[in-house]
Amino acid sequence: MGPDDRPTVREANASDFGPVLELWAAARSVHARTPDTREALERLLGDRPGSLLVAVREGRIVGALIAAWDGWRGNLYRLAVLEEHRRRGIALQLVREGERRLAARGARRISVLAGREDPVAEGLWTAAGYARDELIGRFVKNL
Repeated sequence: MGPDDRPTVREANASDFGPVLELWAAARSVHARTPDTREALERLLGDRPGSLLVAVREGRIVGALIAAWDGWRGNLYRLAVLEEHRRRGIALQLVREGERRLAARGARRISVLAGREDPVAEGLWTAAGYARDELIGRFVKNL
């Protein structure tokens, strides 16, 4: 895929929810614990407009990423690319656009949520210039 064949990355809107949910279902990591729902996407765009990015090629959503700013730092998560479109730079294209948008909002540090011991995810994030934080762990609680 050459530069002219790259998908367009844009902010998602409500009409994208169905295709994004289908993409996430197809690419769901064994590490994912929180269900992906239309209501969650509605809240995301209501609370954090512009946080959901999609990569669109020939009218089809082929990738998605949440790039959220919490007022303190940027957070990247739920990165997914359709399997038949992987290894073409789409994930990195989404990451770079997310970084650009977060930096424009004031982010000086970005955290990534990725499954541990997932060589595909680790390879992508390492290639994108991210390092595993060995000092800070994450604690979670389902509500």
